[in-house]
Amino acid sequence: MYDVIVIGGGPAGMAAACAAHDSGLRNILIVERDVELGGILNQCIHNGFGLGYFKEQLTGPEYAHRFIERVERKGIQIMLDTMVLDLSSEEAEGGKGPSKKIVTVVGKETGFRKLEAKSVILAMGCRERTRGAINTPGMRPAGVLTAGAAQRYVNVDGYMPGKRVVILGSGDIGLIMARRMTLEGAKVLACVEVMPFCGGLARNVVQCLDDFGIPLYLSHTVTDIKGKDRIQQVVVSKVDDKMRPIPGTEMYFDCDTLLLSVGLIPENELSLKAGIKVDPKSNGTVVHENMETTVEGFFACGNVAHVHDLVDNVTREAEKAGKAAAEYVLSNYYTLWLQNQICDGCGTSTYFRKKGDIVKFLPPSPDGAAFKMGKNEVICTVCPNGCHLKVDVEHDYKVTGNGCPKGKAYGKAEFTNPTRVVTSTVKLKAAGENEALDTRIPVKTSNPIPKTKIMDLMKLVDEIELTERPEIGTVLIRDVLGLDSNLIVTKG
Repeated sequence: MYDVIVIGGGPAGMAAACAAHDSGLRNILIVERDVELGGILNQCIHNGFGLGYFKEQLTGPEYAHRFIERVERKGIQIMLDTMVLDLSSEEAEGGKGPSKKIVTVVGKETGFRKLEAKSVILAMGCRERTRGAINTPGMRPAGVLTAGAAQRYVNVDGYMPGKRVVILGSGDIGLIMARRMTLEGAKVLACVEVMPFCGGLARNVVQCLDDFGIPLYLSHTVTDIKGKDRIQQVVVSKVDDKMRPIPGTEMYFDCDTLLLSVGLIPENELSLKAGIKVDPKSNGTVVHENMETTVEGFFACGNVAHVHDLVDNVTREAEKAGKAAAEYVLSNYYTLWLQNQICDGCGTSTYFRKKGDIVKFLPPSPDGAAFKMGKNEVICTVCPNGCHLKVDVEHDYKVTGNGCPKGKAYGKAEFTNPTRVVTSTVKLKAAGENEALDTRIPVKTSNPIPKTKIMDLMKLVDEIELTERPEIGTVLIRDVLGLDSNLIVTKG
């Protein structure tokens, strides 16, 4: 019998397992349905992860790699390429003592098995809303897919889903894919958001839309999809304050791809099988202060509890769940859950917190189009706070509105020499049967480079073809374009 079984090998699952180990448990198992640990981070090749937890900018694969190393160093058991089919509890003999947790799994190597555990941590993450979930009208041609699916096609499998793209929804993944598709040669025609404010982080609006001149239409939505075999056109209409399309406001975009970034839903079908209470509004598990669910011995963390904006917050929450699971097991299954106040999952947030207040980070514009910055104003992208900076260009670029010294330096640089860290992928030519399924290797520039040189760099990246899988940190090009920045591998 395992002390704890962690379902999900993404950032939440790995952090929870490590915390449980640090708190005294040793017989720990992580069950992951993919062929490797890391979860969604493996396809999130962009930077911006780890600012809160590691105090540095990392890409998704780099963030995952640090926890994979921790898991391996602690000797935590891993069961990959394995699906969990069912969760249940069995009463102790005579009704005395804690229940036994049963995790039913199936996998290519493991076969069909029923695993027993003293406690279970749910870390299954979330899934994307689809076209059917939002009832988008129109034809049903090819070329309509979620932003996350497109991200995997481009960043892992090396396929381009289209060349002329419209994005519905302004969540972070949609904004990030607007930039990614542009860097890979596609034309992103517009990002369309039904709400009067953007749903993603301010830094992503700046770096993913503004940097490439991609318009953001607020208070607009897709009202029709045209096309037979392949999508040919979408109709975008303005909406009123009750989200109803306004006749006569239609805009027509000729495109071959529509990406949907319309929200995330916690993955809780397994939780329901175990009898765990799920919030009907957010679909997140109902948890107590120590992340224990409404069923004794089952804990939940990360996006399965409620959708998070930042992986750093997922990690901290998962560590709390791992520690609580260890306390539950080591104290003869004594649990504090009856003494804790229930906290419902809150769902996806379209706000960020600053100094204790909840503030919309982007004000709605009067015409419902993309928000407009005033003259000599800029949104800081150094951290998720997205400070609104004002730069006095006539007085040595004096910066106000920054919350830290880095913001001051960023504001001046945006008006004198704007730079960005560039992330992309290079082709990996399959070298044999043991090669992983992905054909792309994520890379990044070690230092920011001028914005004007980004597309020149992409031409060099497109020419690289590897025949062997490199180690993380390998330098592929030194002093790329003479810009005092190396092109390095971010996933081994």
